[in-house]
Amino acid sequence: MFSSPIELADKLLETGYVIDETVLPVIYLAARMRRPLLIEGPPGSGKTELAYSVAKAAKTHVERLQCYVGVNEDKAIGKFDEALQRLYLEAQTAHGGDNWEPIRRELHGLEFFTKGPLLRALLYEEKPCVLLIDEIDKVDHQFEALLLELLSDWQLSIPKLGTVTAKTVPFVVLTSNEERRIGEAIHRSILAMEREVCSDDPFADVGMLGEIAAKERQCAHVEALKEKFCYLN
Repeated sequence: MFSSPIELADKLLETGYVIDETVLPVIYLAARMRRPLLIEGPPGSGKTELAYSVAKAAKTHVERLQCYVGVNEDKAIGKFDEALQRLYLEAQTAHGGDNWEPIRRELHGLEFFTKGPLLRALLYEEKPCVLLIDEIDKVDHQFEALLLELLSDWQLSIPKLGTVTAKTVPFVVLTSNEERRIGEAIHRSILAMEREVCSDDPFADVGMLGEIAAKERQCAHVEALKEKFCYLN
């Protein structure tokens, strides 16, 4: 996604996102190692905006799963469109279709599946997307287990549809407001970092630079970071 920390620093700066010494190396390593990135911190610390800034920097799309209490597999992965399946079956029957095995396979294909954000993220072909799993601390451990296959094997096993493997590996950003601790299985498959609201810099609270003066300060900081991380090239 990014060829070097220098490119990442430049691209993020172009989006106007605040870069600091903790963010840059962790984002670069997560992208290079194809490891999901967990960002923990209070509301207003720029966690969600970071995912959108990385996507903008990489010129790709964001697939967002907004987590909440009760979110389920249908919302996250998707489900078969039963109405469309019935219409197709009726049309085949009306035209004298009697070879049921091919029809059954078609009915259980992606064309009849309403895709959720997790599945859509695996189907990007030319360039990987950014998959944002927002506020993962709101889901239970059962839902975490559903995510684990995606985050560790880059695939999803879906009843009747089968196993869908990633065409390109998405850059995954998980955010947490730390309402509860994320399970150990998830932690073992990710890189983690923390974001804090900094009262000394009002622009850092939202993760964006809203003033030209702040952006100029950021340019000077990026130049220093370039020197610090040039050994990674």
